[in-house]
Amino acid sequence: MSTTAFRFPLFALACLLASPAPAAVSFEKDLLPAITKKCLDCHKAPHTENGQKKEPKAGLRLDASWAILKGSENGPVLTPGSPDKSGIYESVTLPKDDDAHMPSKGEDLTPAEIALLKKWIEEGADFGGWVGSVEGMPAGAMTESAKPYKPRPHDLFYTALEKEVKPLPDDTLAKARAAGAQVSPVKVESPLLRIDFLTGVSKCDDAKAAAILPLKDNIVQLDLGRTHITDATLKTIAQLPRLISLDLRQTQVTDAGLESITTLKKLQTLNLYGTQITDTGLQHLAKIKTLKNLYLWQSKATQAGVKQLTTAIPGLKVSIE
Repeated sequence: MSTTAFRFPLFALACLLASPAPAAVSFEKDLLPAITKKCLDCHKAPHTENGQKKEPKAGLRLDASWAILKGSENGPVLTPGSPDKSGIYESVTLPKDDDAHMPSKGEDLTPAEIALLKKWIEEGADFGGWVGSVEGMPAGAMTESAKPYKPRPHDLFYTALEKEVKPLPDDTLAKARAAGAQVSPVKVESPLLRIDFLTGVSKCDDAKAAAILPLKDNIVQLDLGRTHITDATLKTIAQLPRLISLDLRQTQVTDAGLESITTLKKLQTLNLYGTQITDTGLQHLAKIKTLKNLYLWQSKATQAGVKQLTTAIPGLKVSIE
């Protein structure tokens, strides 16, 4: 078994009743009973069983808050506030045929159970005063979350962005992939998508790029760098209401084409490296007040044009050399 598989033990944190969760998940009330029943046989303090000493699998104990926070012999398994950085959550969301998928045997967690685990972690993985077993507890060991969880502005932004956005049907995603698009969620279980054509840049043209249009409400990151798109694709891009990051490096887009994307109300990052964009194109970009980062290396833009643009959009960071 790979070392990755040892991230599994905390899947027990989600082994709970499938009834609707309360406003805030209580570890001791909602999670501990299932952990005690289903997980502690393998993940508790060292003990003797049938005359033999039995160690917790992967060095991970689930019988105490300080032990859960300590993690396994492979490192931390829980990052309060970040399910996507917690092995306990990743393990239960992996495909069943992945050798790191957990539980490795028995019934899988239900969608409701997984959602409750995610909610508990997002809320900061608060143990609510529960300490559990003190056997083997080091002096000064943490018995609560390392620190109160404060969501990052970046996380809050994405959380707000995905409101009212529904996951797309598999057949819709399949059609985009058939056109050469690589489609992936920006984080675990998010309906928001990142799209690129990096495995087939030489085959991606305006017609291929148009295949992303049925996904328009979900796309937040789009990489068309080095493809054969033209200004025609910029008219497609203009219809992506949640687009945050756009990479057009080394494409044939022009100043005139940039006017099409001035309708984007959330665009923050734009890469125009190696294009023929001039100061005229920058005048169009001045209308995108949300823009924060712009890359213009080896373009036709000048320092004078950049100065005018940064005056129009205070705080904009431009890389031109």
